[in-house]
Amino acid sequence: MSKKALGKGIEALLREFPEGREGVKGQAIEWIAVVALRSNEHQPRREFQEENLQELAESIKHKGILQPLLVEKKPDGYAIVAGERRYRAAKLAGLERVPAVVKDFTELERVEIALIENLQREDLTPLEEASAFLKLMQLASLSQEEIARRVGKKRSTVANSLRLLKLPQKMLEALNQRQITAGHARAILSMVNPADQELLFKRILEQDLSVRQAERFASRLSQGLRGSSKKKPTRGAAGRSAELQALEQKCIEALGTKVAIRGSEKKGRIEINYFSAADLDRIFSLLTRGEG
Repeated sequence: MSKKALGKGIEALLREFPEGREGVKGQAIEWIAVVALRSNEHQPRREFQEENLQELAESIKHKGILQPLLVEKKPDGYAIVAGERRYRAAKLAGLERVPAVVKDFTELERVEIALIENLQREDLTPLEEASAFLKLMQLASLSQEEIARRVGKKRSTVANSLRLLKLPQKMLEALNQRQITAGHARAILSMVNPADQELLFKRILEQDLSVRQAERFASRLSQGLRGSSKKKPTRGAAGRSAELQALEQKCIEALGTKVAIRGSEKKGRIEINYFSAADLDRIFSLLTRGEG
């Protein structure tokens, strides 16, 4: 990360502290009781891997905490601004006190420091990163370009990250739990139709598609939509009943592919799309399941 990208003073606050009793600009490093510390409400990380914390705790037992926490004095103790993982690992290691630099921060600094610290360590999920970018934009009315300069990333990277927040809720949860990647999410977002997004999401999970495979499937779905849009709608298609639309959605979910019901309740046809020989075999197996 470019040092010039950090906000004024934040570079110094986040650098590694040498051994000794002096912190930033001569500020003394204080030893704060662990029970007096509380988590940063602006902490962008929402999920902490227990295994990683245990590994850090073991390291702390043998080597101690090499970089002091950044904290802010509050009426009921000290609020952590940077060092949430070290704090949690210190508790696991059984430490009673931890080294810290005590300083006052603006609300923007609290968010920015916590975000930059996590970005430097690549600790954030794509959703946590996107949410933190959005919070920074809202707090200081910053543009995507300004956010990019502050955190040392390209504007396009920030834009793509923020775009992930447009995913439906259950897909956001899957992204945060690392069931899908940001690449998968972008493939899903490349399609406008919510039914197609749902179809691709389901297939990614069930067939463990790679990002490249997901992108190809999204492209095929989109091409199918463009091809079908050139055709004249069948008679009565525009006024389909809610029952037919619901049935079409059930077919999509059951077969795991794009399905279109053309016509009315009395007469019509069902179009089932497949995108490879293996896909055709899979659909055929589903349709003939239960036959002797």
